This record gives sequence, C-alpha cells and structure tokens, in this order.
Amino acid sequence: MDKKTLEKYSSAFTLSDMEIFIFPDLLYALVLANIMSPEIWKWRDDPWFTGVTKMGPLKKIHRVKQYVMDHYNFNLDLETWGLTDKQTEINRFNEFVDMDMLSRSNALFGYEGDKYYFDMDIRRHFGLDKFDSDIIPYWKTETVEAMNAFRYKPNHEAGAGECVSLACLYAAALFIVAEVPLEKIFLMGTPLHSQNFVMVDEGVLTNNRRIVTKSMWYNGTELSALARRALEHEQVTYVAHNSGWIHSMYPEATIDAREYHLFQDKLAKFLETPIDFEIFMNFLRDYSRHQKLFQLCFACHGSNRYIQLEKAFGYEHGSKNRLGDKTGRKLYCEMEEEDLYLQPLDHRFRIYHEDELFDLKPYPAFIENLKKNFPGLENHPEFFTDLKKFTHTVPRLPSTKKEFIASPAIKINPGQTREEIIAHLSNFRRSYTRNAECRTHYPAPCALCPVPSSLIADLAFYAGRYMDSCDWEPFFKAAFERNPVTVEQFRGMDLQAVYDQLQSWPNESIYDGNRLALPDEVVNFKRGDGIEKALTLVNIAKSRHAEVSVEQSGDLISVRQGRLTFDFTTVKKLKVNLI
Repeated sequence: MDKKTLEKYSSAFTLSDMEIFIFPDLLYALVLANIMSPEIWKWRDDPWFTGVTKMGPLKKIHRVKQYVMDHYNFNLDLETWGLTDKQTEINRFNEFVDMDMLSRSNALFGYEGDKYYFDMDIRRHFGLDKFDSDIIPYWKTETVEAMNAFRYKPNHEAGAGECVSLACLYAAALFIVAEVPLEKIFLMGTPLHSQNFVMVDEGVLTNNRRIVTKSMWYNGTELSALARRALEHEQVTYVAHNSGWIHSMYPEATIDAREYHLFQDKLAKFLETPIDFEIFMNFLRDYSRHQKLFQLCFACHGSNRYIQLEKAFGYEHGSKNRLGDKTGRKLYCEMEEEDLYLQPLDHRFRIYHEDELFDLKPYPAFIENLKKNFPGLENHPEFFTDLKKFTHTVPRLPSTKKEFIASPAIKINPGQTREEIIAHLSNFRRSYTRNAECRTHYPAPCALCPVPSSLIADLAFYAGRYMDSCDWEPFFKAAFERNPVTVEQFRGMDLQAVYDQLQSWPNESIYDGNRLALPDEVVNFKRGDGIEKALTLVNIAKSRHAEVSVEQSGDLISVRQGRLTFDFTTVKKLKVNLI
C-alpha cells in the first residue's frame, strides 16, 4: 500500500476522531461494521422490543432511544485511549491534507468553536490544560463491541462511547431494530460533535444518547438547547450516507447529489417553524434574558390577572405543567395571589394566549404583526435576532460546489438477515480486496474493477476486525503505533511481569470469531484471546525497542525476546505472520 492508503486502512482499526475527520470513508465503514456485528442483532430478542415490528416508524425510533438510554452512557475522557501529540499526527497526514485548513476545522488542531459553545478555554474544558499545549487525546470511536465492553471497566455498569460512537450505534440500530432504510439516515460531523438526521415523520435528530423530534427542537428546554448548539454554532464538516460522503475540506464528493439536496431540503424544513403562542413561549423559555420585557395576562374569576413573565416561568420548576401548551391553564391555577396583579404593569408588553397575534403564522408575518402590536420592541433589536435564530436555524453544511463523483451506494435493506448482509458486502468489496491498486484511484472510478465495488464496504471489514479476510499490515501499524494506553499501563514493569498480568485476565475476546481486539482494548477491558494478549506483549516490547519474534504452532503462540519465551493459547483460527 502507498502511504495514504496504509494510513487510511490502519485508521479503520483505531478510528480516532481525527482519522475519521481526515478519511470520511471511515464513518460509514463503522456503521456497516456495527450492522455486521452480532451485538445489535441480539437487541431484537430483548423483551423491550416485543411487537416492535407492528409499531409505527416514530414509535420504533423512540423504543430504540430508550434502549440506548438504558444500556449506554456518554464517555469522553483522556484515560481510556491515551494521548498523542500534534506533531506526530501532522507527520502522518501532512503529505495529503492541508494542515492550515485542518487547524481551522478540527478541535484537536486549534479550532475552538463558537464562543457561545464554550465559556472557558477549550483545552481546560477537555482536561488538557494540565499537559503541554502540543498534547492531544486519542479519542477513539468505539465499535459496538468496545462500547459494550465498558461494562468490564471499574465504575461502569453499562456500555459507553463518545458522540461519534453513539451516532454510528444509532444508525446501525435504527436500521436493524427500527427497520429504517439506510437511505433515510444521514450522519453529520462538526468539529466538536456528531449526530444523525433521520428522515422519518418531520425528521428526527439523534444527539448523543437522546433523540430530538421537531416539536422537541422548539420546546425551549435546557436539553433541547444543548441539542441545538452544534447546528446553530458549528460548521458541519462532513455528511455521510449510504450513497457516499461530502466534506467541507475536500473538492470532491461521493454522495449522490440528489440525495444530498433532499437531505438539505428536509433538514431546512426541520429547522424552521411558524410561530404561535406555544412557540413564542418556548422561545422565551430558552432565551430567558428577554422575559423581563413581557408580562403574562390571563383571565381569572371574571377579571384579568397580570404577572411578570420571569415569575410565571418560575412556576414551571417542580411542576409538570408548562406555559404555552395545553397544560398552561393548570399552571395559572398554581400561581400565588401575591405574584399576581389586578392592573397591568405599564412598562412591560402584555401577552395573552387568545390574542390573534398568536394565530399560527410564518416568521415574516408574525414579526410584522408583532411590531404593530408592540412598536417599542424595535428598541430591542437583539430580541428579533434571537427569535429568528430560534425559529429558523440555517445550518452551515458543506457546499455543493464540489465535483460529485459517482460511486456505488450501499444497497442493503432491513428485511435481509445478518448473514445475507455480510455476504452482500463481502461481494461488494471483492474487487478492492483483489485489486489493491484500485484503492489509489478512489474516489474516481477504477478501470481495474471488473464489477461495481465499494471502498467503504472494504473498510467496513477492517473496522469490524475481520482479520481472516483483511491484510495484516494495517492492523500491525495500528496496533504498534497507536495504542499509547497499553504502554502507559505497564510502564516500569519488566516483560515477565507484563506477561503474568496478561495471563491473569480472562482468556476471552470482546470480538467473536476471527475478529481481533487491539492492544488498548485488551488493556482497557482486561481480557483477551491468546493472540490478542500476545500482540499486546509485542506492542509493549516494541515500545521499548526490544527485539521480539512470534512463532505459531496450531493454537500455541510464542513470543520470544532474547532468552525469554512467553506462550499464549488462542481459539481463533488465524495465522499471525509477524517475524
């Protein structure tokens, strides 16, 4: 493999955020790896999903959401996958990536995001301030197996993963369990976040463990405000789909142009709403600094009552009732008489539910009527800026001014079995596996391929660790160059002590069949098949510049270092060709 191809294929094993950012093929490769994994298919047998096939599309998605909420936590720390440094990563990528553009687009290389997003220095936010400014974390995107294996870590009672891991988990689970076609799922990555847009009903966003429907997007709660931040304040760096990808940093795109335009249109409609009383109140709940401009008016015992709006919103705390929706009348009844006035407060604008101003209107018509009713509001231009932002978010998506290169879409459907999907993807990758040269032409069509083929499908088998059908060179490069947490774990221990500790852990892999964990997964979850433990020992020896060799005879693997021999037993049917 040439350098770029080797970096890409080795990155399919480590799957760090920066690698996925630079090689956008990897994001969807992980989705496919999760679809091929047996782990999510097991969800179908859980009692929680009994009768799910008879449910409507949106209810199915809510079922998946609750399962994710119950079984996975969000995890983003510096300890799990270890640390690297900017110069090391720059040296890996500088021959084929514009590093200046990378520094403006990626959080690990200088990008700090919108100041609204952070109220503190980004390195302090991520806990990096205790290290040299050149140090950056290996935030690795976990496979579903690695997410599940977090249960083996101390103080983890459930699975876990960071935002990209959760996005890929969601995409696979929606396909397998909720039977959402891949064509309806779009994955979006910003410099600081990852989420999916699902074209079901009016649209659904996945956001870490949660989902956000259109009504939730505009409900003005703190959770919705957090979900909105990425699209309100961040450039969407790339979008991945079963038809390909589009990336703000690259001049070409492999996504189907028609599918991308459809996505843009559907997302734009999701991010825009007409305004009625409920939406207006939701806006004021979110942008609480404007509450002081208004007083709420409502009828009570035959006369009107008036209350400062911020006090009215205060009654929502501890109550299941909310201003603006159908429970608002009940909330009025919970208000104390001492907070209510019989006469209007002259310096505040009066709003009440029944006002025809709040008949559902598009934003321009509503603003026109609002200014007529409350001309003094024009003295508060920031109010209108915020209202427009709340009711009409304009996402910064990758430009369509790209060279759209035709590439075969991933055509699998929820009605297929796992075995049928693996067989289809295996056939789809065949020419990439057979003709290594065609990898260098991607994304341009390759005349060497006798049948339609997919680099993303090929990479999916690497991301899924199917070592009985993958080249070993990228695996070794990933295992021996990018597993710092393994080296740190055994720092100060001689190889005999390392071997003894490895052998004390359960001799079981987190991956089934002939699929392999990386050394850092062995160390993090304190378990591994003999072949995985042997490679972990080799990784530690290499980090110390020790000469080692590996010999294999049947299920026995021997690591030799000088006069020392360390034996491991494997149940995996693999031959390690490492001298």
